[in-house]
Amino acid sequence: MDILQSIILGLIEGATEFLPISSTGHMIVASQWLGIAQNEENKAFEVIIQLAAILAVVANYREKLSFVYLELWKKLILAFIPLGIVGFLFHKQIKSMFTTDIVAVMFIVGGVIFLIVEYFHKDKVYPVQKVEDVSYRQALWIGIAQVFALIPGTSRAGSSIIGAMLVGLSRKASAEFSFLLALPVMMAASGFDLLKHYQDFVGADWMVLLTGFVVAFVSAWLVMRLFIHFLERFTFVAFGVYRILFGILLLWVLS
Repeated sequence: MDILQSIILGLIEGATEFLPISSTGHMIVASQWLGIAQNEENKAFEVIIQLAAILAVVANYREKLSFVYLELWKKLILAFIPLGIVGFLFHKQIKSMFTTDIVAVMFIVGGVIFLIVEYFHKDKVYPVQKVEDVSYRQALWIGIAQVFALIPGTSRAGSSIIGAMLVGLSRKASAEFSFLLALPVMMAASGFDLLKHYQDFVGADWMVLLTGFVVAFVSAWLVMRLFIHFLERFTFVAFGVYRILFGILLLWVLS
């Protein structure tokens, strides 16, 4: 992997990790189009840029990393548990589903679901406007919805946001809960991958790793802030349309 490829992948990871458009799906497609082999060294690079995305959440929501918000973090941990259990038990089967065909189909399915949910929720007044006001029951249902993100192309952010909206969180609160929920999810996933690939960092190109890390951090930090401002004025319809068009494009390219 060269510097330009690290910039492209870092930008894609940072820009898509917290949007409901599947960062994993975009990374799979981008890696294939760039001709980047899925070897151990490049898998180690993916761990690094995921860690950058985690750090971006901390930078944007550092005020919530205190005992004042302990109740919120208990709910976030509860929401993490369903995905953690299913992901641990079936990680080999999940890895086998990482194909461009499945990604394309799930892009379309996810896009249709977003359009349907927005159609029935366009004038709804949500009872939960602040992320701190989510209940334990709502957090658990969001966590159950997030399990669908284990299917490549579904989107962790998309699954958790849809689940949050269906149990009464506003669009903004849904997005913020999804951002914060990314911390335990991505820390667990990245920690597991780090244990598997730590030896691959020995011969890695540290300039490539550093470049990808910085690009992923800056783009993730910026996208989260812009996304929240976007949701103060608009709905998720644009993301639903994008998912459908992107999925159709993938199927057309693959045909």
